[in-house]
Amino acid sequence: MNYLLIEQADFRERLKPFTFTRPIAEVRVGILTIREKWEKLLEESTSYITSPYLSAKFPKKLADQNMLINSSVCPTPELVAAIKMGASLKKGDILICFSASENEIDAFSPSQKLEEAAEYDGELTFITDTWHIFQYNAKEIKADFELLTKGRKSKTIDDHATVVYGKDNLFVEEGASIKAAIINAEDGPVYIGKNAHVHEGAIIKGAFALCEGAHVNMGAKVKGDSTVGPYCKVGGEISNTVFFGYSNKGHDGFIGNSVVGEWCNLGADTNTSNLKNNYANVKLWSYADKRFKDTGLQFCGLMMGDHSKCGINTMFNTGTVVGISANIYGSGFPRNYIPSFAWGGAAGFTTFQLRKAFEVAEKVMERRKVDFDQNEKDILTHLFENDQEERFWEKK
Repeated sequence: MNYLLIEQADFRERLKPFTFTRPIAEVRVGILTIREKWEKLLEESTSYITSPYLSAKFPKKLADQNMLINSSVCPTPELVAAIKMGASLKKGDILICFSASENEIDAFSPSQKLEEAAEYDGELTFITDTWHIFQYNAKEIKADFELLTKGRKSKTIDDHATVVYGKDNLFVEEGASIKAAIINAEDGPVYIGKNAHVHEGAIIKGAFALCEGAHVNMGAKVKGDSTVGPYCKVGGEISNTVFFGYSNKGHDGFIGNSVVGEWCNLGADTNTSNLKNNYANVKLWSYADKRFKDTGLQFCGLMMGDHSKCGINTMFNTGTVVGISANIYGSGFPRNYIPSFAWGGAAGFTTFQLRKAFEVAEKVMERRKVDFDQNEKDILTHLFENDQEERFWEKK
């Protein structure tokens, strides 16, 4: 069977700014991306049906018979077993999966497929809003930890100055380095990926995932339920935050109940508020609704899209959304919604021109030996040209 990860249009809008530059399937929650979870459990490769401007980078592969899977669903072994039986499934009003021939794929009716599908009665996690990424991160770390480590033996920690609590809940991949750290895995698993580094004086509490090639810097305090994606570097204080990959928060400062995309950099002493002074629910900017939306959460910090940066001592208010390729700097609190390609801060914004955005992205990616290729340029160009309405300062 050929497996395709598809997107529900309203979920895709609700997961912006992260889905500006990737399909939903490439969202990281837990240790793995949603696509990686599916491929591990299916034991098959997958491809995508996503927005046309992303399809060159994230292509679809069709066969005579295909199983289309909602990429907002985090898989479980039980769900995968049902899918392998060829079942069309739904959970309430959410279509989970259905089969289709190559000729049917471009013309299927979601409402008809939903009506035809059988109800799935197992427990599932759906990633349909940005805050779900950190809200369900601990649960997904535990699921991914079981998936990745079952039947395998952890590398032994040979550093005598490192203290570990809950050793059975710690897994260290080959090539990882841990020196003079405190790791507490009693309340949740701790996964240290291949060639990852935990530096001297770091304190880590599970559930926690440090992915391949990532660093926890000296003296960092990681409170748990957090993921540091591949090749990220983090320091300071971190709580219930997901870094997708290739992003840096290398210095002191607090970030909590937040999600940071790829190729981001948070300057020294950047702080994010994750709790309002009146303890009220946090509202976040919704790209789908074009207004601030009640998350129902008391704790919610920063949502920062790919390629965005902030200067030293930046302060983000509770529930701030930053688009892609934005640059924030200066004193005071910037607004709670900062559109893509914004340049400025509390004093106001100008446009971060596309040519300059290309220059910065190319330099940043080159440092990590990743090509800033034509696909990347085309995606940013599409977003810049189609996001002009959001750049309110250009209308003055």
